[in-house]
Amino acid sequence: SMQRRLDRMLDSSHDDKILALVDVEGFVPKEITVTVKDGKVKVLAEHKEEHTTSRGKEYNYKKIVKEISLPPGVSEDEVTYSL
Repeated sequence: SMQRRLDRMLDSSHDDKILALVDVEGFVPKEITVTVKDGKVKVLAEHKEEHTTSRGKEYNYKKIVKEISLPPGVSEDEVTYSL
């Protein structure tokens, strides 16, 4: 399950400074943007697909936007992230 996977990721990380985990399954790295600005970390993931079928074109679109406030005392240039 998703929760067990997140628990395993947290258990395997000995860094107690994790601010957030965002599930971006189904997105490829180039579809994900992380910005740190105005005391917030913003994660944006957008996926677009276009298929041509016998009835015409079909489009699939999914988007995730998460905004996480930095804790007091954490500077924007201290923020790191990984996919």
